[in-house]
Amino acid sequence: MVNFMEKATTFSHLVSLVLILQLLNPFLGLSSSSLGSNGQPEIPTKFLDFAQRQELVDWIVGIRRKIHEKPELGYEEFETSKLIREELDKMGIPYKYPVAVTGVVGFVGTGKPPFVAIRADMDALAMQEMVEWEHKSKNPGKMHACGHDAHVSMLLGAAKILKEHINELKGTVVLVFQPAEEGGGGAKVMIDEGALEKVDAIFGLHVAPSIPIGVVASRPGPFLAGSGMFEAVISGKGGHAALPQHSIDPILAASSVIVSLQHLVSREADPLDSQVVTVAKFQGGGAFNVIPDSVTIGGTFRAFSKESLIQIKQRIEEVIKGQAAVQRCSATVEFLEKEKPFFPPTINNKDLHEHFKSVAGDMLGNHKVIDMQPLMGAEDFSFYQEVIPGYFFMLGMQNKTRPELKFVHSPYFEINEDALPYGAALHASLAASYLLKAEPKVPLQGKLHEENLHDEL
Repeated sequence: MVNFMEKATTFSHLVSLVLILQLLNPFLGLSSSSLGSNGQPEIPTKFLDFAQRQELVDWIVGIRRKIHEKPELGYEEFETSKLIREELDKMGIPYKYPVAVTGVVGFVGTGKPPFVAIRADMDALAMQEMVEWEHKSKNPGKMHACGHDAHVSMLLGAAKILKEHINELKGTVVLVFQPAEEGGGGAKVMIDEGALEKVDAIFGLHVAPSIPIGVVASRPGPFLAGSGMFEAVISGKGGHAALPQHSIDPILAASSVIVSLQHLVSREADPLDSQVVTVAKFQGGGAFNVIPDSVTIGGTFRAFSKESLIQIKQRIEEVIKGQAAVQRCSATVEFLEKEKPFFPPTINNKDLHEHFKSVAGDMLGNHKVIDMQPLMGAEDFSFYQEVIPGYFFMLGMQNKTRPELKFVHSPYFEINEDALPYGAALHASLAASYLLKAEPKVPLQGKLHEENLHDEL
């Protein structure tokens, strides 16, 4: 009887202690998503150790190089998609295909709620690779100059980690392999075709050549700008360059248009509301002594709110047509929304930011999880964030002992493959830890009673 009473008292103290810890949890920063039974970070460090095994590193690097050799443009990623499906088949991971023409959506875990997604984009850019190495692009005029080959290989690496630890998944991880991020709005098509069905949250990443390896960076709230594109044809009357009075010069009109477009930001936008209008395309004339009939200009505009984007769009059209008319020309303006849909701003969920900091901090160290200023670059990951909570972050690749990496969209862009295990482990850890945090909780006293008290008695 005395022994039983001692055990009951000890059990009562244990319940009280656990309840107190749960109440203090928001202040202590503890969570079931990041702590093991011994009270130490478990999933992030364990997954990183697994990702850094040489066999898995070699496999991830090999996948990345295969994809890099055969870059494909948006909605044409058939070989990339085939490779993804072959690897998922080998792992025994079920998937849906096709989604959004070439997209693949895989599933790892219980097949039951909660559901969390991790995403990689697959498409390349229409540019000639200038990097000379063994795995240079074999498709002329196409190159993985934005790191999407690395994104796919890291997501497949995360799939392998999750499959190996499937018994620890308290729900289902959805693997989103998406086409056509580079202007094609593939994320929106994936959503329209059900890729986010039942999904509660989604995570995505992008390689960053200017951030040190082993460091990640992001921020809550607005992170990347929304964007749109425009193209205008300014028409005049062609003629001999020596007799301009007999012509209506569309080049002069286009020049006035470009100067006036810059005033939209410098004179009309709130200085505290970051905006960009850039004319990057100017085509007109083919001879030194002939005034052409028309000129085509085009460019992009960026802002951190939909309201600002709508305002810029309206003013771009008004300025182009108005300035053309001043120079006796006419103008037509297109915003190419079917071919290149507007991207909303990328806005990171604040709760997911705390989750990211906790998981990445456990894996890499808190000093390697840094806040960064918003960027005017755009990402169609933002379409997912319009539907469900989402979080997007940058994965560092810079190694100061090696030559400086070129920025994305350069024909000299390269991937530091030492970063790949970090991305795979972060993907897997963010998803698995999210499921642990989101899983339906059994009432504490009932759970202890069922699992512990019966054994004690």
